[in-house]
Amino acid sequence: MPARATTRRRQLGAMMRKFRARKGMTLEEAGRLVGVSKATVSRYETQEGPVKWPIVDALCREYGASDAEREAVVSLAKDAKQQGWWSSFADSIPETFNLLLTLEDEAIREDHFACVYVPGLLQTRGYVEAVQHACEMRLSPEEVERLVDIRMKRQEILSRPKPPHLWAVLDESVIRRVVGSPAVMRNQLDHLLLANESPNITLQVLPFSKGAHSAAMGSFVILGGAEPSLDVVYVDIQVSSIFMEKDEELERYRLAFDYIRAQAMDMNSSSRFIERIREEI
Repeated sequence: MPARATTRRRQLGAMMRKFRARKGMTLEEAGRLVGVSKATVSRYETQEGPVKWPIVDALCREYGASDAEREAVVSLAKDAKQQGWWSSFADSIPETFNLLLTLEDEAIREDHFACVYVPGLLQTRGYVEAVQHACEMRLSPEEVERLVDIRMKRQEILSRPKPPHLWAVLDESVIRRVVGSPAVMRNQLDHLLLANESPNITLQVLPFSKGAHSAAMGSFVILGGAEPSLDVVYVDIQVSSIFMEKDEELERYRLAFDYIRAQAMDMNSSSRFIERIREEI
């Protein structure tokens, strides 16, 4: 996936494609009606290059889109190049993480499976600091603080007026692994217990007793867009990150997530389990 394509641009392309298909109109017919080439209409739908909002508006009218649909798409066209809060941290953020933040900024849901660390959106500051200090590449105190600030700022999406729904399944090893110190880990577990009371967060624990499972390939995130065609799978690996959006890739990870959350303890049982582990630390 090209990192230059913002989520707004991807949404715009998907919606324009949907409207035209619903109308039963060819690319050539659509272009002729608004005075642009077939290639231009195609480019608007394939998420490549800049767009002109008057043309988007005209196409929506020809497609018979409702006023609400047209206004939403025109708004996307006007903001297609808009950058997020993380642009001010550009010197500290790798390109792949920049893309993750772009996708996350407009996701309506996030499905996480974590088998090593607590998902970034649920980490406390002390936990983040401990993870950064454990990095094999020695960082200066200033670098660590900047990375921690980015992680904390990232979490603000969970407290905005319309937050995404976060569904996190944590392998038992995640809550048993003492990161930082016993005090840091107890504070992190307290934070998870509080998070599990939030209406937009679902937290489950997958216990060791379940044995082998379909997500043994490692941690992953499914970032849910406004419609299924905008979903993206994110996998973080040692030296880079992978983004997957092919139908067969998405389907496999969706099935894996459905399986592990069915195998995991329910929310109440998970909270009681976390409380018990906390007392043992």
